[in-house]
Amino acid sequence: MLKSLALHPSKFYQWKKRKGKANQHNGKQPKDFWITEDERRAVIEYYQSHRQEGYRAVTYMMIDENVAYMSSSSVYRILSDAELMRTKATKKSTKGNGFEQPLQAHEHWHTDISYVKINKRFYFFIGVLDGYSRCLLHWEIRESMNEQDAEIVVKRALEKFPEARPRIITDNGSQYTGQEFKKFIACHGLTHVRTSPYYPQSNGKIERFHFTLKNGSIRPLTPLSVEDARRVVDQYVDYYNNTRLHSAIGFIAPKDKLNGKDVSIIQERRRKLADAKIRRLEFFAEAS
Repeated sequence: MLKSLALHPSKFYQWKKRKGKANQHNGKQPKDFWITEDERRAVIEYYQSHRQEGYRAVTYMMIDENVAYMSSSSVYRILSDAELMRTKATKKSTKGNGFEQPLQAHEHWHTDISYVKINKRFYFFIGVLDGYSRCLLHWEIRESMNEQDAEIVVKRALEKFPEARPRIITDNGSQYTGQEFKKFIACHGLTHVRTSPYYPQSNGKIERFHFTLKNGSIRPLTPLSVEDARRVVDQYVDYYNNTRLHSAIGFIAPKDKLNGKDVSIIQERRRKLADAKIRRLEFFAEAS
């Protein structure tokens, strides 16, 4: 009979099991740990006062600051429903993924030179960035960018971390290919790796920092002297290293990652999320 009706046996037995029972709505049922309206308002208000940050960074900032506790996907849905999300088109490079990522601090140090225009004159920002933590270890704004300038900045970074013996990663600029820089590397017992020609993305960590630095401090604040520029950059580097949550390292501040505090921060976030879920369960249980 079932075969003649083109009815699968499992469906027949499901119907048989339901015989005598009232029909029920089989759509999505409200969860007892859904986000509350107070939490939604808190997310929207916090995001509106931190529009320069992405929704994932905002998620962890709210957890760390005890504003709201939820996953980044929940924050995304709340902001999407409120029509506050920004979209950004990105194109993936086809030239490769660069170096293997370091597994601890001070394995890779990236250094590079970037132009900084101050009051119609060009100066040169030279920085040293740790590839593991993304922490900027040392920086200077100098009036020239010759081989000696590059050596001085790397040497002063080494003086801050005398136990470090990193691999120095640079591009193929003349400051890093000359004999003097090679002697400097050998004298300090370091290794030196140069990136692929015409492919600055392989030194992308320091390149990305240059972009972030200029958009976050120099361009909007337009310093009128080199002294003012150094003050502005110093304030931004302090914010970047100690406060700003970096998406590439799990939304941890670079200095915390450098000092090995990332594990305890992640554990504390998980604890707060678990506690928030329990509170929602209790809230909806009382409401029902």
